Amino acid sequence: MNKEFREKLENQQYRIIGKQTAVKICTWTKKSLRNEGVCYKEKFYGIKAHRCCQMTPALGYCPNHCIFCWRIYTKREEKMDEYDSVDLIIKECPEKQQKLLEGYYGYKKVNLKKLEESQEPMHYAISLAGEPTMYPELAELIKKLHKNGKTTFLVTNGLFPERINELKEKNALPTQLYISLDAPNEELWGKIDRSIIKNGWEKVIKSLKLMKELKKKTRTTIRITAIKGINMIKPKEWAEKLNIADPEFIEVKGYMFIGDSRKRMKKENMPLHEEVREFAEEICKNSDYKIIDEQESSRVVLLMKKDNKNRIMKF
Repeated sequence: MNKEFREKLENQQYRIIGKQTAVKICTWTKKSLRNEGVCYKEKFYGIKAHRCCQMTPALGYCPNHCIFCWRIYTKREEKMDEYDSVDLIIKECPEKQQKLLEGYYGYKKVNLKKLEESQEPMHYAISLAGEPTMYPELAELIKKLHKNGKTTFLVTNGLFPERINELKEKNALPTQLYISLDAPNEELWGKIDRSIIKNGWEKVIKSLKLMKELKKKTRTTIRITAIKGINMIKPKEWAEKLNIADPEFIEVKGYMFIGDSRKRMKKENMPLHEEVREFAEEICKNSDYKIIDEQESSRVVLLMKKDNKNRIMKF
């Protein structure tokens, strides 16, 4: 990580741990502390936004340069050549989180009970930047977090099915596994994700097939970033790809015109919540899924085949 890249990240309120790990406070964590609402994941699944730690163990690495990505572009590599130890990550993530939140003790309208609870993160969203499944010790990290009583939400682009399989083999599957699916076919996926991995689409399909095998072992989710004028098309093809993974949950979330994505996208590419919902309804018409929940402020809709009492986790 060169000095310029590091300085840009720190100016954006990332806090760097070691060589390739980082923590950043989510907007919804801040809102929750101010009693201004909660993340859709709290509404959909029950996790507590004020106790969520948004982090990554692969900050500078991703084989894709997705056109909608709001993050600063990372190194387009297929393998990490440097990474941090699990013990370092486990120790410093909560410390960096606490440091980023210490200013809230001087904020009059803060929820003090939530602020005190936020000092010990409960939920680890392994997704902040880069591609976390590139981290070689991911299985060990997840296992240790679970051993410490934490939950894990892992988000992957699906390009490393071998790592997902390793998590299965090592009994280290996350609490909830996400695969980001950005297109209904290979041609559009190539234009959106711009991957350096030549057979990347084949790997994504392999990950979708693997997800179906894992349904009884962990909570499974497909996330679709809906980009107006680009991928909100061909609902039948979308349904076909979703059926390959047969996830428990599908999140259809509108693209947001923020961060570095503004260099490549237009504000017009950001759909209204109503448009996201209409797109989700078209997918439902071509599949067994139906709309279960939604959060307008996040422009996101949750699909399931059937709602159940276990959707909202208890802690």
